[in-house]
Amino acid sequence: MDYVKGIFKNRPNRFVAEVEVDGNIEIAHVPNTGRCKELLVDDAEVYLAPSDNPNRKTKFTLHFVVNRNELVSLYSQEANRIVYEAIENNQIKELSGYSILQREKTIDNSRIDIYLANENEECYVEVKGVTLIIDDEARFPDAPTERGTKHLKELIKLKKQGIRTVVFFLIQHPAGDKFRPNWDNDPKFSKTLNEAHDAGVEILVYKTENTLDGINFVERSLEFELSKKED
Repeated sequence: MDYVKGIFKNRPNRFVAEVEVDGNIEIAHVPNTGRCKELLVDDAEVYLAPSDNPNRKTKFTLHFVVNRNELVSLYSQEANRIVYEAIENNQIKELSGYSILQREKTIDNSRIDIYLANENEECYVEVKGVTLIIDDEARFPDAPTERGTKHLKELIKLKKQGIRTVVFFLIQHPAGDKFRPNWDNDPKFSKTLNEAHDAGVEILVYKTENTLDGINFVERSLEFELSKKED
């Protein structure tokens, strides 16, 4: 894809950003409902995907922002696709050996991102894309997420029924090399993540390396710490 370089100027709401392109202010769709306030700062360098769809309200989508000299992917839906394809390509050793792979599976009132199965077991995988970096740690979420907490409770419920469950954190900021929940921003999610881990829900952390030519899945699991970091 041929990206268009721009300079971030403003985010009037969570869906759109005002971006300077060739001296003109353009409106770009932001495919990430998180706050991203540490990333979308004044005059940040961004890369936009143009659209030739005449029915779209915006002619650009904001795909990348440069932060800490790294290219950060802001396309949150990409996290699900990246993890799904990594499972397909046998790049995640913890999730190998399944003959059935399915995108999205509705269970009770929740929709879990990935469903896996073989003749011996089922496995539900909920994917969370992570873009916030504090010090040297990736943190999730960057804004309170009732939906994320609901997903964790669903995974706990499934685990108690004897079904394998996984919450998968994909770090989409290359500067992140380990993970911790964001206690300061969402203590409820962070507490529930600890409860999920105690209940046997597995936590996997991987990352991507990003270029304008493509996003590469790094085949190396990363460390995580669930407690709140002391000041």
